[in-house]
Amino acid sequence: MTRHRSPKSAARPDRPGPAQPVAPAVTAALVLSVVAGVGWVGGMIYTVLEWPL
Repeated sequence: MTRHRSPKSAARPDRPGPAQPVAPAVTAALVLSVVAGVGWVGGMIYTVLEWPL
């Protein structure tokens, strides 16, 4: 039985890959978003604990 295989495309150097300078910016954004999320959760816990009943 014959298989049809499409030709492999040549690697394009102009496409951003995992080793491009975009990665540090994305990592920094993810770290900042995690810190903001932890701060928000901490603020919510503090608000609920200090809520006058």
